Amino acid sequence: MCETCRGKYYITTPIYYPSAKLHIGHSYCTVATDAMARYKRLQGYDVLFLTGTDEHGQKIEDKAREAGVTPQQYVDNIVIGEGGVLDLWKLMNISYDRFIRTTDDYHVAAIQKIFKKMYDNGDIYKGTYKGKYCKPCESFWTESQLVDGKCPDCGREVQDAEEEAYFFRLSKYAGRVRDLLVNTDYLEPRSRVNEMVNNFIDPGLEDLCVSRTSFTWGVPVDFDPGHVVYVWIDALFNYMTALGFENDKYHDLDKFWPADVHFVGKEIVRFHSIIWPAMLMSLNLPLPKKVYGHGWLNFNGEKMSKSRGNVVDPYVLAQRFGVDALRFFLLRTFPFGSDGNFTNELLISTINTDLANDLGNLVSRTVAMAQKYFGEKLPLTQTADPEKDAELIAMASALRGKYETQMEAFAFQNALSEIFKVISRANKYIDENTPWVLAKTEEGKPRLARVLYNLLETIRICGGLLSPFMPDTAAQIARRLGGAAMDWDSLGRFGVLSADAATVAGAPLFPRIDVEKELSALEELSKPAAPQEDPLPEKLPEIAFDDFARVEMTVVKVLTCEKVKKSEKLLKFTLNDGTKEPRTILSGIAKYYEPEQLVGKTLVAVTNLAPRKMMGQLSCGMLLSAERGDKLHLVMLDDGVPAGSRLV
Repeated sequence: MCETCRGKYYITTPIYYPSAKLHIGHSYCTVATDAMARYKRLQGYDVLFLTGTDEHGQKIEDKAREAGVTPQQYVDNIVIGEGGVLDLWKLMNISYDRFIRTTDDYHVAAIQKIFKKMYDNGDIYKGTYKGKYCKPCESFWTESQLVDGKCPDCGREVQDAEEEAYFFRLSKYAGRVRDLLVNTDYLEPRSRVNEMVNNFIDPGLEDLCVSRTSFTWGVPVDFDPGHVVYVWIDALFNYMTALGFENDKYHDLDKFWPADVHFVGKEIVRFHSIIWPAMLMSLNLPLPKKVYGHGWLNFNGEKMSKSRGNVVDPYVLAQRFGVDALRFFLLRTFPFGSDGNFTNELLISTINTDLANDLGNLVSRTVAMAQKYFGEKLPLTQTADPEKDAELIAMASALRGKYETQMEAFAFQNALSEIFKVISRANKYIDENTPWVLAKTEEGKPRLARVLYNLLETIRICGGLLSPFMPDTAAQIARRLGGAAMDWDSLGRFGVLSADAATVAGAPLFPRIDVEKELSALEELSKPAAPQEDPLPEKLPEIAFDDFARVEMTVVKVLTCEKVKKSEKLLKFTLNDGTKEPRTILSGIAKYYEPEQLVGKTLVAVTNLAPRKMMGQLSCGMLLSAERGDKLHLVMLDDGVPAGSRLV
């Protein structure tokens, strides 16, 4: 470790489920994590900031099927495609050091090893799951945990589920986890502890379902084909596999584990504060130092959600108001541990008040006066006035310490409040010392120089401490001050600028926004576009009932599926149609499905169609599918329908 480094700091966001519609709520936790990572780097820490995407599960498989693409194509489009997760993080100026995808080969291989280790030590066993399942949350619930018969997390309908599965002995670790939560600062804010203990641990922890057999899009259990690792082992261990745990991709585990803090939304606190430590205990691994459960960013009182139609587009907001203003608003306006209610009115009001009127005005006035009265540099001859200067200098000198206290508590709103107390005092200091009056006489110039120096030095300290929140703005401020030092040590001292400090003119940092005009424009942009429906297929001529009755439609089960060599379109199916002999059908759907997706699925085939040769192979029938525009979906039935059943 270098001599100037204060130590290591490992901070993570949760890995995000790839959503087809990203909104400003997705940015909230990651912007906060980024601010904390930048703050620690400013202090001199060797920081590793991890984020990523959780890409497995039944939801992904279903959505990919609906979209007519493979699950991998579906997640690739959302994560690395235009306007996807990586683009959003670039837009929001997220300075992550590492990005993990749960589909990464090294992670998949590591999860298989981790699952086997927990199985070998007796903490994972095979059984049958029977209960309630919430597909959107990918959570299993008992009847008693439901709220009005619905998922207690998202309020959506649940469905009955029964399947063979592996279980993790979560109940075995209930006492140790309870002690961790109650008697340490592992989980914050403290209100989250009471919720976890009272609602989940004390009523009795049940063993946790950790594998699924009803879908295939997941990490395969390599010693038991047909099972895939269920989401929470796969997702939670990313924090360690991204450092090199059970893989050779990285070699940072000894350096950075245990994590200093996991930032997570309150809806997944249960998984991070109960399930995660229990799994680490099972493998005798060190626990992370802290889990911090932040609140939700709501919109007009409701959690932002695509299904509720209240999403807020970060691209639109960033284009109109600037990324730094958006980052600032998210962390200035809402206490991080509590819910926050986003409105466009509040966003614009915050920008006008704090950034245009206070910060922007202070920088513009001060630099403009320095340029107007003294040119590029202040004169060395200056006159201090201890009585008039003392309060501002004292506040600016003490700011770093107060700011640090709040940042260490993840109280970002309070840290920014401390900065803006000093900015407000500096604006008042201008009015008290009336530089425009001092400039009228030669006798007043030395005092004027000192007033402007004190203001520039205050701006330097405030600008530097704003850098974790508004990195581009802080860089602009440093440039306006002639490349002023903004390292951690200098931000704790008043008087770092040379007496003949230089200034550079520039446009206003934050022009004032016309509220009514901007709200009107945002309202127009938020109106949904008219839906563009695919054209309806051309209607075919009517046929007689007897003709229709001659078509034999049979339920079939997919035994094998493979691509046909030298063909980009064809898949070859071997099917159980209820007879003794397997049936072979070739279907031109290769661009819509990967073969492994379809093995075990229940389909419908026309089985009395005359055989025909395709690419030199005989196809005995046709699979039924639905087509609209450029999308195609195979007709799939419930797996409980036996092969050989006829559609009537």
